[in-house]
Amino acid sequence: MLPNLRSDIRASVVVFLVALPLCLGIALASRAPLAAGLVAGIIGGLVASSLSGSRLSVSGPAAGLAVIVANGIGEVGSYEAFAVAVFLSGLIQIVFSVLKAGVIGNFFPTSVITGMLSAIGLLLILKQIPHAVGLDSAFMGSMEFFQIEDGENTFSELIRSFQVFDLECVVIAVLSFGVIQLWDRFSERMPVKWLRTIPSALLAVLAGIVVSRYGFHFFGMDLDPKHRVNLPFSGGIGDLVAGLTRPDWSALSQYSTYVVAITIAMVGSLESLLSLDAADKIDPKRQNSSKNRELLAQGVSNSLSGILGGLPITAVIVRTSANVNAGAEGRLSGILHGVWLLLAVAFIPEALTMIPLSVLAVILILVGYKLTKPALYRKMYAKGMDQFVPFVVTISAILFTDLLKGVAIGMLVGFIFVIKRSHRKAMIMVEGEGAFFLLRFMKDISFLQKHDLVLHLRSVPAGATLEIDGGVDLHFDPDIIEVLEEFIEGAPKSSITVHVKKSRAAVSPFFRG
Repeated sequence: MLPNLRSDIRASVVVFLVALPLCLGIALASRAPLAAGLVAGIIGGLVASSLSGSRLSVSGPAAGLAVIVANGIGEVGSYEAFAVAVFLSGLIQIVFSVLKAGVIGNFFPTSVITGMLSAIGLLLILKQIPHAVGLDSAFMGSMEFFQIEDGENTFSELIRSFQVFDLECVVIAVLSFGVIQLWDRFSERMPVKWLRTIPSALLAVLAGIVVSRYGFHFFGMDLDPKHRVNLPFSGGIGDLVAGLTRPDWSALSQYSTYVVAITIAMVGSLESLLSLDAADKIDPKRQNSSKNRELLAQGVSNSLSGILGGLPITAVIVRTSANVNAGAEGRLSGILHGVWLLLAVAFIPEALTMIPLSVLAVILILVGYKLTKPALYRKMYAKGMDQFVPFVVTISAILFTDLLKGVAIGMLVGFIFVIKRSHRKAMIMVEGEGAFFLLRFMKDISFLQKHDLVLHLRSVPAGATLEIDGGVDLHFDPDIIEVLEEFIEGAPKSSITVHVKKSRAAVSPFFRG
């Protein structure tokens, strides 16, 4: 128990450091009050992690919903009215859970989920390099190709970042990277045991604060405040409570409120299920998490977030990846990250504003690298083109669009390969010579094999005898049954004699024993 507790505490600190700038950045991109992002992050930790179907998944405001939130605020007229839509979206997700809609998550191909993880890793690297070198015009946590904040895209922003090179930010980034690498490598050799439990990310943040606040003065350098974490208040818990948005319940009379609520519920649920599948994939114990329980957790969290004026909440793969990579063992880590967010914002807001963004960018870059290591690409290539092509297409599509569009494109390509693969497999066989032929079904037959079946039946010559073996307890799609029935009815016209081997599979009157 104690080793797990230590692991979860360590991991929770890392997730907290990752979540803090993302909560603020996503709120900024959503055109919402900055406090709304913090509220969503706190609830995502305290509530969603407590109820989640996953032991390692971490929830909070999602970058993928930023555009939907910004548009939704415009549609309902105010953020106060939008908070009502968030509340309603949570109720809808609870209904999804009761209806067991989480089954949708079972249809995401492994190659697409792996591609999604790799794409997120690449995006973290590409999007955070500008912050590491001092270009902070886009919000931290941005995942879309086109950046609405500054009109740039992922690659043009990367190029521009080396033209706006800030020496102080680069020094802090290099220092942070060195601290993390050295501590991860040598911390286990520390003679004092409790020192081994200190997360390298926390040490990097402390080193960045010390150097930027005191070390630079010796060299006549200074870190611009715009390159530090920017909180919407400085008075602690009082300012946080005062900054909460109160829902405008009169919005319940607006049709647009329900449209926005349904949109948030559907998109948020899909993103949560994708993130849950990804969390299970990178979970060292490969646990199969309950998808319906996850929908319930997200629903309760969103309803509460709406009441308190927070942003919509989903399971988020960036926080989850940081959690797993930091060595978390259970859901306590996710819960504690919410506790640290609440305590830090309530009691030490001034200390948070000392944190250089370049340190946090380095932490995210390292999280990204672990998601998209070169060895993963070699592994997927070794599995064959059926796996590698959907994997690469998913990565490319996410890089040049956004998460949900990229996954949709990847699934479409994956489905095409499923059809191609199904035609390669010998599911239907016709054997025989002379005047006697046997039609045998090797496994369940779907409409995808309709064309193959028609070709096999056409190969039976006039005057022959055909025996159809329906197998035992095989399933046949209605399209397949229709083809067989039409052939049997028309067989006498070609002097073909058909015998049907009876089976226990009640798929059609002529197959029943």
